[in-house]
Amino acid sequence: MNQKEKALLFNDLHVKGDPLILYNIWDAGSANAVLEASAKALATGSWSVAAAWGYTDGENIPLDVLAQVTARIVDFVDIPVTIDFEGGYDSLPEKVAENVSSIIGAGAVGINFEDQIVGTGDIYEIEDQCKRINAIRKKAEEQGIPFFINARTDYFLKASDANAHESLMGKVSDRAKAYADAGASGFFVPGLIDENLISEICELSSLPVNIMMKPGAPSVHKLAQLGVSRISHGPFPYLSLMDILKERASSELKF
Repeated sequence: MNQKEKALLFNDLHVKGDPLILYNIWDAGSANAVLEASAKALATGSWSVAAAWGYTDGENIPLDVLAQVTARIVDFVDIPVTIDFEGGYDSLPEKVAENVSSIIGAGAVGINFEDQIVGTGDIYEIEDQCKRINAIRKKAEEQGIPFFINARTDYFLKASDANAHESLMGKVSDRAKAYADAGASGFFVPGLIDENLISEICELSSLPVNIMMKPGAPSVHKLAQLGVSRISHGPFPYLSLMDILKERASSELKF
């Protein structure tokens, strides 16, 4: 498949009630392992990619390195690959679009794109984030790729107390609609695990909804029943594997 065909397939894999499951990867080796486990598509996690290269999360891995990682994964597998692109490595719409162009050029068919201002506790004003999304959409159209912009809102992640999540639903609902109008392809709400609120998001959003698995989250089957279209695993596959590596190394290094 060429890049456009992969992008079209990736868009089609987002089905409400029959979610695309993405077990997040960080390099070509992990990509191949997950591919051999019958993955339909692959997605990186920014935390995992950064850690694998010796960086901390938060756009600390250089953009050119991220593009190199993307190209190597895309060259190694023949299924759609989407990249966790954090906040786009800039605040200005035109700069973000230029940066995304390097990821499109590396062969990716989509990105996660968050609305937090990376490195701060703040979130972009809704109008500003919509301009950033729209600039990415226009750049992808210029390159002839039906690029999947998974618009992420960080409201739930930043509210560590799950009891506060219901009070955020009005703001999140506004973002879902605005991001769709700006050209987003999906709506990502990491941190949300309440079944009733997930169901509500799936009802109100015109975009496919992405939930991240984490301790306390509903099962995959339950998320499907709630209307979720995409399920991802964030940094947890990497963390799990590193725990196994440490445990085995600890045993084998003993004399």
